Amino acid sequence: MKHVKMMVLEHCPHCRKAFEYIDELKQENMLYRNVEIEVIDEVKDEAKTRGYDYWYVPAFFVNNQKIHEGVPSKESIQAVLEEAIS
Repeated sequence: MKHVKMMVLEHCPHCRKAFEYIDELKQENMLYRNVEIEVIDEVKDEAKTRGYDYWYVPAFFVNNQKIHEGVPSKESIQAVLEEAIS
């Protein structure tokens, strides 16, 4: 299983939507349930975001490679989970 980091902001509506998609996809596909996502608040844990190239949240990195950034769709979150299990 590959390491997944998710950069977020506490009150970001797009981040909340991404969490909803993650929960929904994990209910639909048992393989996704094993994906562990390290959630990093870019304000509270700024040091952990250094070195990552992104402008918008949520931003997802799988093994330090950016897979998604910005407004999520169910398909884009599924692509993150697929990359994590591949």
